[in-house]
Amino acid sequence: MRTWREFTWLVRVKALSGLARGAHGAGRAGRIALVLGVGGLTLPGIYLLLLRFLRSLQSTAEVGPLLAAKLLGLGLMLLLSILLLSNLIAALSSFFLARDLPTILAAPVDWLAVYGARLVETGVSSSWMVALVLVPVLAAYGRVYGAGPAYVGYAVLVIVPLLVIPAAAGSAVTLLLVRVFPARRTRDLLGVIAAAGVALLVLGLRMLRPERLVNPEGFRNLMDFLAILRGPSSPWLPSQWTADALMGFLRGRADPFLPVLLWGTAGGVTALGAVLHQQHYSTCYTRAQEGATRRVRWGRLWNGLGRLLAPLGPQRRELVLKDARVFFRDATQWSQLIILGVLVVVYVYNMRVLPLRSSESVGRYLSSLVTFLNVALTGFVLAAIAARFVFPALSLEGRTLWLLRSSPLPASSLLWSKFWSGMVPLLVLALALTLLTTAGLGVGPEVTLLSVVTVTGLTTTFTAQALAWGIAYPKFESENAAQIPTSIGGLLFMLGALLTLGIVVAFQLWAMRGWVRSGLPWRQARPPSAEEMGVAIGFTVALCAVSGALAYRDARRRLERLEA
Repeated sequence: MRTWREFTWLVRVKALSGLARGAHGAGRAGRIALVLGVGGLTLPGIYLLLLRFLRSLQSTAEVGPLLAAKLLGLGLMLLLSILLLSNLIAALSSFFLARDLPTILAAPVDWLAVYGARLVETGVSSSWMVALVLVPVLAAYGRVYGAGPAYVGYAVLVIVPLLVIPAAAGSAVTLLLVRVFPARRTRDLLGVIAAAGVALLVLGLRMLRPERLVNPEGFRNLMDFLAILRGPSSPWLPSQWTADALMGFLRGRADPFLPVLLWGTAGGVTALGAVLHQQHYSTCYTRAQEGATRRVRWGRLWNGLGRLLAPLGPQRRELVLKDARVFFRDATQWSQLIILGVLVVVYVYNMRVLPLRSSESVGRYLSSLVTFLNVALTGFVLAAIAARFVFPALSLEGRTLWLLRSSPLPASSLLWSKFWSGMVPLLVLALALTLLTTAGLGVGPEVTLLSVVTVTGLTTTFTAQALAWGIAYPKFESENAAQIPTSIGGLLFMLGALLTLGIVVAFQLWAMRGWVRSGLPWRQARPPSAEEMGVAIGFTVALCAVSGALAYRDARRRLERLEA
């Protein structure tokens, strides 16, 4: 009874502190309204799109219901992988690096209450977004299959253990890692593990070739196709148990063993984590306070980069080199390049294998449309990368920003270094993506030129906008760089970037509509005219230049007003 009271007290204190942080600050009402507005548009949109897709599957006898069940299992497996990786990283902060841990551990609080409270904190912080996305997904499945009110309770019954299992497993694995490595190094190790895990997951999904499920012609006969659909994708994973339980309930054939299996697994993993916590946590927490000794090495790479940047002058050269060193010293930062590299490879491969040339007449029209879709997708990827790496640039300075602002260093030089340190790598990635994908699509040199100009302008604009929003909404107290883009400033940047991208792509489609229509089977194919290219390129350059210049000027003004 005492342990339960202490557990509820710890959870209540953490919840009240989180509510207190969100209840204060300027613009609170506006931020809440904006977040609710975005959620009110996004979640119903997911529900309506999935509802329409599932209904189209239901219209196909035999194959449709099996395909819907298979997609639910694959989706839950993906979410389970994401949950495990996020819990691995979150457990390190909540169990070992949180600022309130010395006070809690010095108090006469039972170890089981501490374990339970920290497990709840880890699970909630890692799972709330996944649980929110699951709501419209499960609602769509329930609507299509005509489920009643009992479906809501059953869905909660099987989804909760699916969220508990990765939280308990991730906390236990993190504890064992800290037992072997100091926590400061374990943070770097977890970053590498998470990046490698996501990379392997993406490659695994690519190797599974899920597009085969909507292309039954690739199988020898219908029986082979139905056998693959009926068989479980991963019978030993809790995600497949959850999918089977939900689909069984929706079809009126609920298996009572599956909820018992899920809750039994969740209880077993949690109990195992409690035993490990009791035996090893004290030693692990002591090791967590050890710092990692690092030797600064000035290798040939840094010497060569220093000589390459010599024309910039000593001040700007050292600022750029500082940002580069800080980035590569933090494994949680550079390890995400692994994920980025895998995604780029998969994206380019998918563009090359698109069946656009199955029919020459239709292929011309589809290739022209996919060219603009490629620009839109590339711009979205660039905006997401800018939100992850450029937006937090000023916030990552942390407590050292006062030193930079107190020195004779002009604010314009600091902003200049942040801009070019983020824009140049982003531009290299953008050009590589554009050239590889346009070559795979087989478009002409005129369209390739338009795509190159577009991604160059978008890269410059997104970098300036990310810096402006990052300076307007800094988070100097954040202990994890990955948490900074999830703030209200990161959300506003993504909205502005997507708005800019949408305007550019929509205007280009309007300006090039004659060329696009010329790819239709009943029209004469022709290359883009000089007038079409001039209007499209001129508008793109003008919009990107104006929006980028305004964002850069706003960033410099805010940085100059920032108190030292």
